[in-house]
Amino acid sequence: RSGAKLIAPLGCLVSRQKHTLPDLQYDYGALEPHINAEIMQLHHSKHHATYVNNLNVTEEKYKEALAKGDVTAQVSLQPALKFNGGGHINHTIFWTNLSPNGGGEPKGELMEAIKRDFGSFANFKDKLTAVSVGVQGSGWGWLGYNKEQGRLQIAACANQDPLQGTTGLIPLLGIDVWEHAYYLQYKNVRPDYLKAIWNVINWENVSSRYATCKK
Repeated sequence: RSGAKLIAPLGCLVSRQKHTLPDLQYDYGALEPHINAEIMQLHHSKHHATYVNNLNVTEEKYKEALAKGDVTAQVSLQPALKFNGGGHINHTIFWTNLSPNGGGEPKGELMEAIKRDFGSFANFKDKLTAVSVGVQGSGWGWLGYNKEQGRLQIAACANQDPLQGTTGLIPLLGIDVWEHAYYLQYKNVRPDYLKAIWNVINWENVSSRYATCKK
């Protein structure tokens, strides 16, 4: 009987769906002049695709380690799982946070919450920009929701560390400050890229994420 209990979870692992690269809801050139087509194409079809492929490979190895009960192998795979899994999670959010019809300011509940937690939209924008500029090396600037405290919070994450998995905050808006997100267009001037990205932020998407996590 104990053998039967083991079969079910392993069966679930065997039938696991592979992760796939999500389609963009707009063309590679749709965010120009703020983010050019060449960056978007490389960022999506090469960088994000690599995270997806490596995540699938890592999960296969993890599945084998689980089946063998090899805890050492499971632990040694954790960094690759975090990096590639985080890269996939982060970019999947990022593409939806951007829109050719973006920019301006949010409306409704999200705007009220921003004013409540940051004083004003301008103040929030300055804070998230400053945190994103200040990321050393590669990483992300985030607007997240602290469910326990019922408030919005700004945070930075290194490399591809996923916001929720590493801080507990629910991701609403992520700004990718890896050089591959801007270097071809803005060279090493990250603040110029951060100034431009506000013109393509999809506030409808950020608002719907906020509404969902408040339920």
